[in-house]
Amino acid sequence: MIGLSYLAVLLVSITGMVVLDRRFRLFFWVAPARAAMVLFLGVSVFLLWDGLGILLGVFFRGQTELMTGVLLAPELPLEELFFLVLLSYLTMNVYGGLRQVLGATDDGARGRVSGGAG
Repeated sequence: MIGLSYLAVLLVSITGMVVLDRRFRLFFWVAPARAAMVLFLGVSVFLLWDGLGILLGVFFRGQTELMTGVLLAPELPLEELFFLVLLSYLTMNVYGGLRQVLGATDDGARGRVSGGAG
């Protein structure tokens, strides 16, 4: 069971990203098809980056009993895929949240300016 610990933590974290996304309409709940494409492309770029790092001998798999031991490719553990999904999803949720906050701030400023001029 301990070999699933890291994967379980990643899955719980991804679930948290989904809950935040759903609650605040940050990414998938705004435009699902576009969000899926962005997430897929983001994870793909990171996987290519990892592959290049592995080929160059820069990245390697650390040994720990917290991981499943399942490899997608030499030196590329299963957990890395889920970590990259989490990283990409987190980035897009932060981006969506910032757009909402800055958009709300911008709209508020416009309302004050136009309200005062009228």
